[in-house]
Amino acid sequence: MVSYCTDALADLLAAVGGLYERQRTTRFFFDTEPQELRWVLRATEEAIGVTIYKFPDVAFSPDLPDTDGTVIWQSTHPRRVFSHAVLDAAQNVLKEHGEAGYRAKWVLHPFPVGPVQDLRRLHLRNDACGLSH
Repeated sequence: MVSYCTDALADLLAAVGGLYERQRTTRFFFDTEPQELRWVLRATEEAIGVTIYKFPDVAFSPDLPDTDGTVIWQSTHPRRVFSHAVLDAAQNVLKEHGEAGYRAKWVLHPFPVGPVQDLRRLHLRNDACGLSH
């Protein structure tokens, strides 16, 4: 389970949003106490490659190269599909828990309204997504 000590949902939203700009690779991690799950997102013009690495101890892994971790997930998705799925998941969390309920569960971090709005704007501007938002 992801620790409430990191702003996991905001980090995911910001990393995906960053791939619409000039960044071709974004990294963030989920603290699973004591382990770290490091996400590496790599963008091409139309796709996002996702690799998740597992490190045994978050305290010792920030400076380690990705290759020192164990790959536990690897996939590639069209950017439009991946971004929409991330937005949909965030909106479902908000619908289920509300802002107050999210804060009660996540303790240190409010629901990431700004990152959701930023990713939605980028997604709608840049992707031909015919699904509802």
